[in-house]
Amino acid sequence: MDIQHLKGLIAAPFTPMKPNGDLNLDLIPGYYAMLKANKVNGAFICGSTGEGVSMTAKEKMAVISAWAACTKDDAAFTVMPLLGGTSVADCKELALYAEAAGMDAVSFTAPFYFKPANVTMLAKTCMEIAAVVPHLPFYYYHIPVLNGVHFSMYDLLQEIDGKIPNFAGVKYTHEDFMDFLSCTLYRNGKYDMLWGRDENMLPALAVGAKGAVGSTFNYAAPLYYDLIAAFERGDLEQAQQLQEKSIEMIRLLGKYGGIATGKAYMKLLGLDCGEFRLPVANMSEAQFSSFKSDTQQIKFNTFSSHLPVVTKA
Repeated sequence: MDIQHLKGLIAAPFTPMKPNGDLNLDLIPGYYAMLKANKVNGAFICGSTGEGVSMTAKEKMAVISAWAACTKDDAAFTVMPLLGGTSVADCKELALYAEAAGMDAVSFTAPFYFKPANVTMLAKTCMEIAAVVPHLPFYYYHIPVLNGVHFSMYDLLQEIDGKIPNFAGVKYTHEDFMDFLSCTLYRNGKYDMLWGRDENMLPALAVGAKGAVGSTFNYAAPLYYDLIAAFERGDLEQAQQLQEKSIEMIRLLGKYGGIATGKAYMKLLGLDCGEFRLPVANMSEAQFSSFKSDTQQIKFNTFSSHLPVVTKA
């Protein structure tokens, strides 16, 4: 397989929910239009930000179908779902569904209950799932902070090289720049290494990142494209200042409880994706009011994404 190397920003979308916690699939076409309006190049769906681990297999299929329906004619927009991590059988079934739906790639993360004992067992698990969709690019999702699997990705590439023809690369959500650089250079840059830590975008660019997947690209894509442009023209001071704006924005995630704060940022844009499912905590009305004040302090509206302008016929 000729491995495509994705470039620019790939958003990790939130899964829209109704007030009762059901999926709100009707919001997805508008969500896609918003990402396109902000020059985002794709969507990594059903991942951490997308609450994939909190959804049933049937629900993930519904989300896959909704994204497939509105992006089917857009060859420039890459959509890949995270299949899961705990049940290999479910992952294989979802991979086949994703292929039939027209997804551009699939991704898998290590099982996080019965964890692989070593990188050989992780590679064997990847092989089993990738083999059911041999013509679909397969990415490994490296996120040790959540799945507790801390193997070097350089070791994984060595283990799978030549054994999984459709292994495309790694979504790398970790801070090990030594490992990331070695993976980027492995076999003359054979594999697609997608950076996954938005707050560390600048140092990732310095060690060779060309594409990135992130949650904050949903609501602050212009900020990151400005950062990339500053880096590429050699204006390191400006790139540092823009990265600091990103860090200030991300600090508010921690201040207001973590990952669910991202949906509050989306609400500020005018795209209400509802709340996160249990056991994730959501903001109270009082907290949201305080959060809005804090976003004004960091001048969020000066670098945030925007909804597309709808023109009347």
